[in-house]
Amino acid sequence: MSLTLSVVVCLACGFFLVRLGWSRLGQSFSEHWLVGSLTVGFGLGIFSVVFFLSVVLQETRVIAVDVAALALLMAGFFWRRVPQVPSAVGVRANDGIEPAWLRRLVIGAFVIALCAALYSGVMRTLAYPHGDGWDAFSIWNLHARFLFRGGSNWRDGFTTLLPWSHPDYPLLVPAAVAHFWTYLGYDSPLVPAAIGFLFTFSTAGVLFSSISILRGRTAALLGTTALLATPSFIELGTSQYADVPLSFFYLATIVLLCLHDDRAQDHVSPRAPGLLVLAGIATGFAAWTKNEGQLFLCAIVLARLCILARKRGRPHSRARTGAIFPLLIAIIPMLFLIAGFKHYIAPPGDLFSDLTTTLHKLLDPSRYWAITKWYFKGFFRFGRWWLIPGPVLLTGYYFAAGKEDDDATPQTGLRTSILALTITLAGYFIVYLITPYDIYWHLRFSLSRLFLQLWPSAIFVFFLLVKPTTVRDDLLRAPHPAKP
Repeated sequence: MSLTLSVVVCLACGFFLVRLGWSRLGQSFSEHWLVGSLTVGFGLGIFSVVFFLSVVLQETRVIAVDVAALALLMAGFFWRRVPQVPSAVGVRANDGIEPAWLRRLVIGAFVIALCAALYSGVMRTLAYPHGDGWDAFSIWNLHARFLFRGGSNWRDGFTTLLPWSHPDYPLLVPAAVAHFWTYLGYDSPLVPAAIGFLFTFSTAGVLFSSISILRGRTAALLGTTALLATPSFIELGTSQYADVPLSFFYLATIVLLCLHDDRAQDHVSPRAPGLLVLAGIATGFAAWTKNEGQLFLCAIVLARLCILARKRGRPHSRARTGAIFPLLIAIIPMLFLIAGFKHYIAPPGDLFSDLTTTLHKLLDPSRYWAITKWYFKGFFRFGRWWLIPGPVLLTGYYFAAGKEDDDATPQTGLRTSILALTITLAGYFIVYLITPYDIYWHLRFSLSRLFLQLWPSAIFVFFLLVKPTTVRDDLLRAPHPAKP
């Protein structure tokens, strides 16, 4: 009963938060599926923040705090509720060009990939109930146990005496786990396993529904198949690490930005900032998940500002698709939370511990060459594909499908997303340059996970760049017999 109550409260908080921003929900199945997928991640994010603040403020009545937070979200939702209208999102989707045999083939491949992913995820969860890998039980679950079992001494888990546990890492996943344990009354390994499982398949749900909205059902099936057929994504998602939750919030941010700009481009509620606010909240949750998320937050803001500066001077473009203030306002609360954690609780990180050594590493050409080679190799290997790497398949599809016309793409959101992902990838490169660890060891054990963090967002951006059809029109049309 306690577990059921916690799940209901968590999902209800996420749902009402998402619906506060998604004020006009149409009748599209894809929109409802997207809202449901976002509900999972946003609910877990709220649960994490509420529990962490309760621990800091020494508030033991966590359930009462949950009820208050849920009541506040419900009040906001019903206060600004608007009539449901048919959605204008997805008018660019085109599902009517593919031949029937091709659509059946795509559906069959998706069903096989989904069943294999579910089977693999369940079997790995049963085989590794405490997580698969050092980081699961020595970082994320350890932090969760300090928050849950530490009582008034919970800060002891975030000290330089435990450097191998990375006590400066943000707490979205550990605090969410500890919150559910508080309802249960004991630290069941089922909770972190279930959270990892939910984040994994909610990420797939966000990818499927968002591509379906903007590019049609067939493209959505292809994109989601590419994600679910990535073996290391399922492995990492069920290993109880924080990389897949981070990829969820990366993807959610980019999807919400593109949907906001898509609606504004079509003159549908151009002044409604709801989706942009949700994008800012997702960005804040990403920063609260891992340190890499803080780099992504900076990348999103910088990319948005660069795109707006480039669009300056175009009539009405800034008013319709160039909004940034709702995004920034939504990010600010999480920035205060992270700054408070870093300043008052967590010890300093070791990345910039020695500025002289850092400068020397930045001037070493051999480090640039080593990282570049690992980037190139990692691009083909990070998914642990059995035969053809996923990036190669997507590249082939790109040339078969052709590039999307500019007037059929939410340009501001798409360009912001591409630039933000590029900046994030470049930031990862710089971190490897100045890493205090052995560079080859660091690359070997982390680069594939960094690529996987960006993989769902890269798939989404890829399908915005190509036409809604699966192959070029001239390849689909059978030649007509010549008239006698």
